[in-house]
Amino acid sequence: MDIDATKAFSGFSVRDTAEAKAFYTDVLGLEVTEDHGMLGLQLGGGHHVLVYPKGPAHEPAAFTVLNFPVPDVDVAVDALTARGVTFLHYEGMTDDKGVNRKGGPLIAWFTDPSGNVLSVIAE
Repeated sequence: MDIDATKAFSGFSVRDTAEAKAFYTDVLGLEVTEDHGMLGLQLGGGHHVLVYPKGPAHEPAAFTVLNFPVPDVDVAVDALTARGVTFLHYEGMTDDKGVNRKGGPLIAWFTDPSGNVLSVIAE
């Protein structure tokens, strides 16, 4: 069996696909497709992430499921905050805006409506 890694993709679950579609389209500005009750987040370069419904059985992932590289984390945080996104705060790690400036690339975490953790991270 040959595995074609060029066609590989990841996925994660959500509580409600309509709610997720509204968030990923209206708040994050992504192109979102629908097929067979599932969503495809179009990420550019032909890459996509599968988002599938689990309803009440959904449990948010215990890790960051999707990172969005941005040229300026502070600008991205301000823009997303203006769209209603609330950034996560980790005591001793993030500042008042929710940005980790304690080493490594600048990064700020937030959640989708199903509680999955996403981030904006410096390119």
